[in-house]
Amino acid sequence: MFSIRQERLFSLEEILEMSPKESYPLLLEPLNITPLLRVVSKRAFLGAPTTLNYSAMIYSLFIRVIERIPTIKDLRKRLKNSLEFRFDCGFTMADAVPSESSYTRMIQKIKGSSALEKIQNELVSQAFQEGFIDGDVIAIDATHIEARDRKPEKKKDEEVPVKQTSKKRGRKPKSEREKWLKEQQELEENRPLFEKKIEAQLPLDFKTIEQQIPQDPHWGIKKNSEGKNVFWFGFKGHLLVDCKSQYILKSLLSSGNVNDGKMAIPLLKALHELHPQLKPSYSLLDAGYDYSSIYQQAKAMGSRALIDYNPRNEQLPEDKDKYFCPKCQEGHSYRYDSYDSRYDTLKYTQPKECKECPLKENNQCQKVFKVKVSSDPRKYTVPARGSGRYFELYKQRTAVERVNAYLKEYFQLNNIRHRGNVAKVDFEFSILTYTLCKLAVDRLNKFKRIAAA
Repeated sequence: MFSIRQERLFSLEEILEMSPKESYPLLLEPLNITPLLRVVSKRAFLGAPTTLNYSAMIYSLFIRVIERIPTIKDLRKRLKNSLEFRFDCGFTMADAVPSESSYTRMIQKIKGSSALEKIQNELVSQAFQEGFIDGDVIAIDATHIEARDRKPEKKKDEEVPVKQTSKKRGRKPKSEREKWLKEQQELEENRPLFEKKIEAQLPLDFKTIEQQIPQDPHWGIKKNSEGKNVFWFGFKGHLLVDCKSQYILKSLLSSGNVNDGKMAIPLLKALHELHPQLKPSYSLLDAGYDYSSIYQQAKAMGSRALIDYNPRNEQLPEDKDKYFCPKCQEGHSYRYDSYDSRYDTLKYTQPKECKECPLKENNQCQKVFKVKVSSDPRKYTVPARGSGRYFELYKQRTAVERVNAYLKEYFQLNNIRHRGNVAKVDFEFSILTYTLCKLAVDRLNKFKRIAAA
């Protein structure tokens, strides 16, 4: 007997370690920079002629991420010292190395446009047409991004603070209650969208929500693996990833203090509006996204949300186990059997231990339990919590965590050099460069499989 050796495929790390002459054409071939050129180029023929090679400058910003060059200053130094690197970026002998100010002005123009988002959406559609994206199972997660901005100093008020009047405890009298309720309603309506409850996002479209996402750096807090609070000053990157192919289908940047759960609905709406050809069957999220509104949005898209249950100091019912499966009188959990889409019900059957139970002869033990999913979408999912199918699907959520690790280790997501709102440009360049590398790897592997067949 002999064993057939499996053909070795390219990985993301290997294509980044290839020589520039081999890797740059593969990575930059699917990149259409026309939307960026329309933003940064002159719109009129009047005035002084353009002396900058904008195409090469744009390519050099992508290559800076690939080569992990930390700053624009270091990029210019590399362009000056290496003639080969200058040619790889697209500069000619007649082109002078652009100044840092030229790069800054170009990045400022890109910041005010949606050109990078359009290119990302085009690449995702292209990868779907070539069969690299399945889109059946998606995952959402957030990652912290530190900013280069300094912590804002507290302003000292020179005026003497006015002593506030003490509020009365207890229920307000009827004469004051109606007025107080109107004031509270007005305050709630005038709040910014991301200070309201999550369900306020449901009737809005993605563009309306996107315009109100706070993007100024702010203090964020999260728990590490040891359960301790970790603080950082900066942003949060929110990713929606295809679990099978690990393509980033949509990404958003927000302030560091924005709750993760408030960014799930914008991501799901963006996927539904920008990529209607992708119809996910399951959406996987961790316990930080356990809100009824997110289940509702996923259902409106035709997807089933599988989210870790967050108890929030809720007491577990005595007749249910930790997965909300019914328990018999002896304390054994019923087994999940099937889901009836006609009546939207989960079916639970008797456990094995009930076969020899003395209560069975007296008909004191119920054989089948049926529970409507709509009775509590947070507790009852399809497939049911605790089932083998549920765990099999949910373990695919690690795909989005691997993508976060790739972005920070290889694509400079942890090296945001610009301050304020310009940091979004660095974030989008990292996302777009990752997508280019992923598409190049998949094309190489597809060509290798065809050649080996």
